[in-house]
Amino acid sequence: MNLNNNITQELLETVERYYNNTMTSAERSEFENKLNNSSSFKTQVEDIKTLILGIEVQSLKEQLNSFHKELSNSEVLETKQPKPKVLNFVKIAVAASIIIALGSFWYFNSNTNEKLYTEYFSVDPGLPTTMSSNNNFEFYDAMVSYKQGDYTTAINKWEKLLQAKPSNDTLNYFIGVAHLANKNEVEAIPFLNVVTNYSNSAFLNESYYYLGLAYLKNNNVKLAKKNLNFSTVDNSKLILSKLND
Repeated sequence: MNLNNNITQELLETVERYYNNTMTSAERSEFENKLNNSSSFKTQVEDIKTLILGIEVQSLKEQLNSFHKELSNSEVLETKQPKPKVLNFVKIAVAASIIIALGSFWYFNSNTNEKLYTEYFSVDPGLPTTMSSNNNFEFYDAMVSYKQGDYTTAINKWEKLLQAKPSNDTLNYFIGVAHLANKNEVEAIPFLNVVTNYSNSAFLNESYYYLGLAYLKNNNVKLAKKNLNFSTVDNSKLILSKLND
């Protein structure tokens, strides 16, 4: 295992999302392209996979304790117990020191981020569903589903409309917030990002706010702060103040 100082928390989280299949298709494609074209990056990813995905903190502690006991009572173990499996103590010790430290850090920070998200997230109320225009019937029909809490149906209906208008800020915004309401922040992010490309969008500030929350839920504090800083929604400043404490 070749550990180095270039392995950042952000990279560790990215690799974890990759192996847990929680990346968007675009993010996964970009990640795999980098894997195929950079041997050093591929080595980093393999190291992280071994550390984060290959060893659980609790079982690792138990292995180390067991190994220590085996060393202290080797004569007894040889006569009363089957021969233990061969362990790579150096690799386990290195992994343990890193995983236990990172595990503690992530546990407390992700716990804080989750609480902040829960405290400040509320479902966007949506638009009035008057259905006064026949031209917008499909949009408002989906809005009815959204307001009834049937977010999956609303998303499916809006995505059909999005095929004809992929850059429409209103459709992208409501698909994004519907994914958030449906507890799927990863899927929400690309749609909300589209809206932030339009400085005149009526949903710009809300998009930055919900993007900040989505990244916060995903434990990407750096991007959470970046987007919340762009939003003028009052709660953005409150969340930032707590993240900076």
